[in-house]
Amino acid sequence: MGIIFDKPLIGVVMCQNLIGNHPGQTVHNKYLDAIVLAGGVPLPLPHQLTQAPHLLENSMTVLDGILLTGSPSNIEPWHYGEDGKEAHADPARDRLAFGLITHAIGKKMPMFGICRGLQELVVANGGALYRQLHMTHLFQEHREDDALPLDEQYAPVHDVQPEVDGMLSQLLGSAEPFAVNSLHGQGIRETGPLLRVEARAPDGLIEAVSLPKHPFALAVQWHPEWHSDRDPVSRRLFTAFIHAAVCYHKEKQP
Repeated sequence: MGIIFDKPLIGVVMCQNLIGNHPGQTVHNKYLDAIVLAGGVPLPLPHQLTQAPHLLENSMTVLDGILLTGSPSNIEPWHYGEDGKEAHADPARDRLAFGLITHAIGKKMPMFGICRGLQELVVANGGALYRQLHMTHLFQEHREDDALPLDEQYAPVHDVQPEVDGMLSQLLGSAEPFAVNSLHGQGIRETGPLLRVEARAPDGLIEAVSLPKHPFALAVQWHPEWHSDRDPVSRRLFTAFIHAAVCYHKEKQP
C-alpha cells in the first residue's frame, strides 16, 4: 500500500472554504498538478483526520510524503505566544498541519512546505511569526496585488539568496541568488531551535528553512507550485521531494 504502481502517494493539506453556502474543503489544482508533474500521486487530506483517536496516525501509514500548501488563511497567533484574534483563521487546518508535522518528524517522512506550510513548520518547531510584515516597516512589500491577473500576481518580484552549503543550495547545485514570486503578508520572526535557515530575501527576511536532522524537510515562503514545469528551481524542488518520497517508500517496506 501507499504507492500507485511506481509513484509515491503524497498527502496534501486542504483548507476550509465555503462552496456556495456549504462548508467545504479545497486545495488549488496548482499543488496537485506540481506533484503529478514531478511523478507523485496527490491525496488530499481532510481536517476530519484529527477528530478521532489514531485516525491521522493510521492514515499516514499509507503515505510517502506530506505537502503543506499555501492558503489565504493564517495560523492562529496563540500557537506562537501572541495575543489577539486572527481574522483569516482556519483552526482545523492548524490542528491537521501540526499533527501531520509531528507524525512526519517521528516517521522521518519527507515534507515540503509552501508559504503557510513554511510558517506551519516554523511554529510547530517553536518558532514565531511577524503577523503583519508591512506594519513592521523592516521589510519590502511581500504581499500580492489582488487586482492583478494571476500570472502577474505570481510573477517573480525579488531574489532570494541561498545559504552556502545549505540543503537548498545543494539541491540546486548552486548558492547563486534566484528570483521568486512573493505572495504573503506574514513571515518568520524566529525559526526556533531546530530549523536551519536556507535562504533570505534582500531585505533579510527568511525565505526558506529545513530540518537538518530529517531526511527531507524543506519549506519555502514563495510559490514554486505555480507553473512548476516552467521554472528550473521549482522543477528541482518538486523532483527532489518526490525522489525523497520514493526512497522513504522503499525503506518502510518489510
